[in-house]
Amino acid sequence: MCSMPICAATDGGARMSGDKHVLFLRGINVGGRNILPMAALRDVLTGLGLRDVATHIQSGNAVFRAPAAASDLADRIGAAIEEQFGFRPVVMVLNAQVLAQVLAANPFSDEGAADAAKVQIGFLARPASDAVLADLTALAATDERLHLTELAFYLHAPSGIGRSKLAAQAERLLGVPMTMRNFRVATKVFALTEAD
Repeated sequence: MCSMPICAATDGGARMSGDKHVLFLRGINVGGRNILPMAALRDVLTGLGLRDVATHIQSGNAVFRAPAAASDLADRIGAAIEEQFGFRPVVMVLNAQVLAQVLAANPFSDEGAADAAKVQIGFLARPASDAVLADLTALAATDERLHLTELAFYLHAPSGIGRSKLAAQAERLLGVPMTMRNFRVATKVFALTEAD
């Protein structure tokens, strides 16, 4: 497990540094609930004084520049969304360097390059206990592989994420807030962090 903290999260974690940041929202624009257009999300972020805001697809992925000392940023973003839209999603903010670390540590990168939808990265709000590995492994299908670090939960599910009991139960078993992104989305969001 690595020692670098991942993010500021709305559950109380408040650890980040650097200028360029990534935002992952969980539970928006799914099944007609918690609707948040990306143009509106960009307006929310800009209204909080964040710069160079860019979003990727409709699932709550954004990249922006923020002061290094913005330790309460996840809470501020969550509160602004709640005030304007009437719901508060799980908000995770991490710096671009941490996202690079998470991607570099992915043991299923080759599988993700071949079929991105079958490799998921679960960004953790805080480290999960190693003690949960036995429960995670017991729930995995015979063709599934998993890996856990302090920063992320990685899952390769060749039969499909929608069929995976492990994917459906991972957050509960891990015991920490998590938001999942498939390999393609995670790498495309990282590419946005490298754009000027």
